[in-house]
Order: sequence, then C-alpha cells, then structure tokens
Amino acid sequence: MKFHIASILVAVGLLAGCAATEQDRRAGTGMALGAAGGALVGQAVGGNTTSTLIGAAAGGIGGAVLGAASTPSGQRNGDICRFRDPYGRIFEAPCWQQRHM
Repeated sequence: MKFHIASILVAVGLLAGCAATEQDRRAGTGMALGAAGGALVGQAVGGNTTSTLIGAAAGGIGGAVLGAASTPSGQRNGDICRFRDPYGRIFEAPCWQQRHM
C-alpha cells in the first residue's frame, strides 16, 4: 500500500511542474505537499487505507487553495493593476505579464 501512495504522490509532483502560469504552479505544488502531509496525518490518526486516502484528498484540496492564494499580486490570472499616465491620471487595466525568453 505504501508503494501505491508513494507512486501517486510522485506522479502528482511531476504533473505539478507542467502548469502554465505561476498561480497554477503554486496550486500544483501546494496540492502535492498538502496531499503528502494529509496522507501522513490520515495514516497516523486512522491507521487504515480509508483514513490515508481521506487525509490525502483533504490535504490536496487545502494545499491547492493555499498555494493559489499565495501567488504574489501581479502574477495571478486576471489581476487588475493601477497605472498613472504622464498627466497624473490613474486608471486600472490588466497587469502586464513579463515573459522570459
């Protein structure tokens, strides 16, 4: 059983690196870490497979939410930033994404 859990966690970790945006990457990493921690806690508390799977699912969901929420401002999908034009007027527009080449 430990081999199955370990192989699932490795697969989730590998897929987390395939995300397109910073927010997706953070959500994927948070999910992987949360699922691993939840599986350990579920096994320690319940001592059976059902508890381990429930802990992994709950930890994965919580980790994905926290990972996505921890994305710095300006890197989230659809963020709105404030800009000032040369005349001092402030306007709002989607944040610019810097692309690394």
